[in-house]
Amino acid sequence: MKIIRIILFPIVPIYYVITWLRNWLYDSGFKTSKSYDFPVICVGNLSTGGTGKTPMIEYLIRLLKDNKELATLSRGYKRKTDGFVLADKYASADTIGDEPFQFYRKFSNVTVAVDADRQNGIAELRTLNSLPEVILLDDAFQHRKVKAGCNILLTAYNNLYYKDIVLPTGNLREPRSGAKRADLIVVTKCKKDLSEAEKQKITSKLKLKNHQKLFFSYVDYATDVISEYEVLELVKLPKFTLVTGIANAKPLVDFLVEKGLEFDHMEFSDHYSFKVSDIETLASKSLIITTEKDYVRLSGYEELKSKLYYLPIQIKIDNSEQFDAAVSAFVS
Repeated sequence: MKIIRIILFPIVPIYYVITWLRNWLYDSGFKTSKSYDFPVICVGNLSTGGTGKTPMIEYLIRLLKDNKELATLSRGYKRKTDGFVLADKYASADTIGDEPFQFYRKFSNVTVAVDADRQNGIAELRTLNSLPEVILLDDAFQHRKVKAGCNILLTAYNNLYYKDIVLPTGNLREPRSGAKRADLIVVTKCKKDLSEAEKQKITSKLKLKNHQKLFFSYVDYATDVISEYEVLELVKLPKFTLVTGIANAKPLVDFLVEKGLEFDHMEFSDHYSFKVSDIETLASKSLIITTEKDYVRLSGYEELKSKLYYLPIQIKIDNSEQFDAAVSAFVS
């Protein structure tokens, strides 16, 4: 894969110019973005994935759900439906995508919808009887047809965007200059003990604009794993099979190794569509631990339910009071 990326390096300037020109057309007003007179918050990144957008959406839901009627709007990546779909009791990972289905399962008082056309999705949401007061856009930073009132840009600590270049050799969907559209920038997946000196170094490298605020966050893993039937203490688990279909499983693997746990790792690509042969292989395992995103897809298989558990995570933000205040001030 790395060799192919190196071979494709001559395409990098072409991709750069195309994406830069597209942004310039929107920034200059030649292409129009739709603004809204109610709070729309966009969570996204410059890179191709693995920055923690789903945990950030869940963080915002927990922050706002008790005071505002919320809706999440995602593309619904790899779903088997088209157009606008509103999650209901018949929803599944196939109909709305794994991450939106995760939101729907966890937050019963939040409206969950998917639409690749975010303008249309917002319009559809605003026709509902239970009118959402705040809409959270999941992975829409490059969706320039919508101008969110607040843009939260995520960049992973181990792959900061200022060190990267655009596709296909790098991982950036657009040039680094696109970061100027962000209001809040969050460095995700940091070490818990990240020093102030390293934070200052990263801050200087990111070259924030005057309107931007920077925060650092880390992943907080639960102490228990959860199945449909029971809860088990993580550190007491016997040898198990770890199954991941996410962009970057290394932080989770490192965490489990640090805990001294014994496991085999079956690693799949992000949003992987499990095949019959995969399920047959998994059914032969005695104990399976997976991510919550993978769990919402795998838990539909009866042969796995008795052995399938997920490890919950949440993000913790340094100076969370300031972050919460900034989001709450925008919403108000």
